[in-house]
Amino acid sequence: MNWVAIPFGAFTVLSTMAGGLLALRLARSLPTVIALTGGVVVAVALFDVLPEALDALGDAQKTTALAGAGFLGWFLIERLLVLHHRDAPDEARAHEQVGTLGAMGLSVHSFIDGLGIGLAFGVDTATGVLVFVAVAAHDFADGLNAVSFVLNQSGDRVKARRWLRIDAVAPLAGAAVGSALEVSEHFLGGVLALYAGFFVYLGATDLLPEAHQHASWLRVGLTVLGFAAIFAITRIAAV
Repeated sequence: MNWVAIPFGAFTVLSTMAGGLLALRLARSLPTVIALTGGVVVAVALFDVLPEALDALGDAQKTTALAGAGFLGWFLIERLLVLHHRDAPDEARAHEQVGTLGAMGLSVHSFIDGLGIGLAFGVDTATGVLVFVAVAAHDFADGLNAVSFVLNQSGDRVKARRWLRIDAVAPLAGAAVGSALEVSEHFLGGVLALYAGFFVYLGATDLLPEAHQHASWLRVGLTVLGFAAIFAITRIAAV
């Protein structure tokens, strides 16, 4: 077992908590925070998760098909949850199950992040450190997004804190599992492709429309900043 990944996984707990606590502190300005996280979520899917899935699967058609399945699958899940209640559109979007599932999805993604750290250190230390840098950078956004999803749908700060703790511990658990087990690269690539579609849907149809209901150059700038920051981080990590 490659235990060196564990302390790196522990650092991502702090990174995730920092992002979530920032979202809680700025709850009154949540649309402004969401403007940043919407750009981050879409950029993580396009520049980090999807390329990793493509590298793991080695098949562009299969990767994009799985990403499409992730997008469509989340669309159907959300529509079933929302349309079941037959409320007006604004009321339907406020059902807290949507926010809870969003936070759950981010927690699973954080677990996969940690799994990637554990597996990468099994290859060599340099690869492990590079993967860790990328994971720590966007796990900050994961913590922020987990809180944002729950607060955006229900306003329940207690539930938001609970999901933040789950999301923060997830990458550490993933690093421990990745250090102890050998996971098929092909299987991991398939999971990542599904989640690429999942996060494109969350960012493009939930977060960004919510953030930009009212015109604001600040929010436009934050969305572009989040998008550009993830692009830059993934390029630096790939060097």
